[in-house]
Amino acid sequence: MQAWLDSLLGVLALPQYGLSTLFLAAFVSATLIPVGSEPALFGLLHLNPELFWPAILVATAGNTLGGAVDWWMGYGAHKVADKYSHSKTHLRALAWLERLGPKACLLSWLPIVGDPLCAVAGWLKLSFWPCVAYMAIGKFLRYVTMTVALLYIWPN
Repeated sequence: MQAWLDSLLGVLALPQYGLSTLFLAAFVSATLIPVGSEPALFGLLHLNPELFWPAILVATAGNTLGGAVDWWMGYGAHKVADKYSHSKTHLRALAWLERLGPKACLLSWLPIVGDPLCAVAGWLKLSFWPCVAYMAIGKFLRYVTMTVALLYIWPN
């Protein structure tokens, strides 16, 4: 079993497979499924440091696309959320998001609240492309910061 796992990890660490695996991990982690993509990014860069910028860009693209899917899920879930629209917390959060507009999606990188934030942006029918642009900026900055910090803490 260990030999099989080692060979699988060896294949996934190859640049031609590692980047596509990273894209998939980043995409899934941006949905409402609680999975983190930073370990996949860090592992790939630990094995292939020359892939720093391609890996950052692939992770950002996958995570941003996942955030866009969240936006569309929120857009389609408008009727489901209507039954919760009368709570004071809900109304305050909606007012805050409406006031900030698409710029609120800069916070899509935050754990726990970031992915639902993208869905709520869709539910509020905030402009899709500006939301995606702000998601991409926030997620890119998170990946660069997290990766540089992890590589600094564990250089080899």
